[in-house]
Amino acid sequence: MIDMKVNLGGLEMATPVATASGTFGYGTEYVGAVDYSKLGAVTAKGIRVDPWPGNPMPRHAEVPGGLVNAIGLQGTGVDRFLKVTVPWYAKQVKVPLIVNIWGGSVDEYAEVAGRIDACAHPSIGALEMNVSCPNVKAGGHTFGQDPKILHDVVSAVRKATKLPLLVKLAPNVPSIVPYAKACEDAGADGLSLINTIPAMVIDIETRRPVLANRTGGLSGRCVHPAAVKLVWDAHNATRLPILAMGGVYDAKDAIEFMLAGATAVAVGTAVFSSPDAAGNVHDGIADYCERHGFSRAADLTGALEV
Repeated sequence: MIDMKVNLGGLEMATPVATASGTFGYGTEYVGAVDYSKLGAVTAKGIRVDPWPGNPMPRHAEVPGGLVNAIGLQGTGVDRFLKVTVPWYAKQVKVPLIVNIWGGSVDEYAEVAGRIDACAHPSIGALEMNVSCPNVKAGGHTFGQDPKILHDVVSAVRKATKLPLLVKLAPNVPSIVPYAKACEDAGADGLSLINTIPAMVIDIETRRPVLANRTGGLSGRCVHPAAVKLVWDAHNATRLPILAMGGVYDAKDAIEFMLAGATAVAVGTAVFSSPDAAGNVHDGIADYCERHGFSRAADLTGALEV
């Protein structure tokens, strides 16, 4: 029997397989369609202080090998999330919940993290910071594209919560290394890699953007090799554990991430076409470990031979 347990920056996971934020709702939408016992964590869609409507329709478009979306972080706000969503989740699912958080200022990030921390609900196992957001109090500069600003916002959230803290980094930077180090120096417990890649789809007949927001974020199989490279770079630059995502459709994709340095993996876009994708990834990792003589899934992390 393969030991599938991993520790992601203080979050004890029964398996190294999670779901990615924005693709699994608030964690209960797949009850009855997914074997949750094969998941080590479920990541809820983004939560900020106040409810947020997201972008107008249309806000997603299929492309070869992936999906471009501009949902716009639609969400209920932290109060309803803690009072209604989390208790409802706890009644149905016995898997740790990673709460993805975001905001328009350093203070807002810290406030939403502090409220979740104060709730102290046992189902909430960690926070994941989405830093691909504009800092409205600093001229709209994106948090995740300036190491100093990134350090400041991670530090503020670190002070506001005792929960394990993961930072979800943007891939569209010259090098991931200074951003990974900024997170480590600011007290993060782990990294999430990667967020979607900026993208655009045009309807050539109307000569107009397909998405109402004009641009969106690219996810799916097509981003996987780029994501593997960024995980490898971050793993070699810091000691932080990594939750890797980006084109995980089967066990091979997940194992690539783990060999490159990931502690755990998240399945995202794949669940839209195959709800049981995460369960299949779990089974494939266990089978690989057995065939290759690994008694623990955790031993795959960084086992790339170079």
